[in-house]
Amino acid sequence: MTTTTPPVNGQVIGLAHYASRAALETVLARTGATFNQSVALRAVSDNGGTVERDWLVGRLTGALKIEEAAARETVEEMTVLQQLAEPTAGQVSLTDSGRELFETIRAGGNEIAARLYAGIPAEDLAIAGRVLTLVTERANAELAGA
Repeated sequence: MTTTTPPVNGQVIGLAHYASRAALETVLARTGATFNQSVALRAVSDNGGTVERDWLVGRLTGALKIEEAAARETVEEMTVLQQLAEPTAGQVSLTDSGRELFETIRAGGNEIAARLYAGIPAEDLAIAGRVLTLVTERANAELAGA
């Protein structure tokens, strides 16, 4: 009996993730931000610039698969660094410097993505996006049932 490695599997997806993340880390190194901070900045920005602190902690734990303590530490670091402020109890907002940092990271990430995805047909990217979304949903369901 012969076994064939599927053209897309966890290893292939993981290698693509780690390679593209390493490229993004070069942008993060220039800014002094961590990957976790960049994810938090995007989450707050994408949700209007102000969110509930607990929502952000939940977003970080869910998206990054990290412990709640690590997520809370990330949010606290960002408050100390004045990337986030607390306009009211229980909420965090992007500061001007947090917004500027996020825009720098986003611009650098977009430049990298443009190079990485150059020449790949839009239809292929759409299919890959749908497949990876489904794999993520299934993996999250698997984790929830564990």
